[in-house]
Amino acid sequence: MLTDSHMTQIKANDYPFVEEFVTDNSGRVHKVVLQVEDYQRLLEAIEDEGLYQVMQDVKHEIPLSLNAALKNLDGDEG
Repeated sequence: MLTDSHMTQIKANDYPFVEEFVTDNSGRVHKVVLQVEDYQRLLEAIEDEGLYQVMQDVKHEIPLSLNAALKNLDGDEG
């Protein structure tokens, strides 16, 4: 995380995708302006990372058969 003293020194061209920073009277950054396409790419990257993490979390689980999965969905585990 950026400290207050560092935030007053940052420049938009030092960060990928950033068009401009919106600051308060003290120079602290409160918002970042991005192009919509760049924002969408960042969201996709975050979603991809989340999917990767979930895949890693379950990679050692044994897959269920279709019938077993359907039974679990119905709550009939017996």
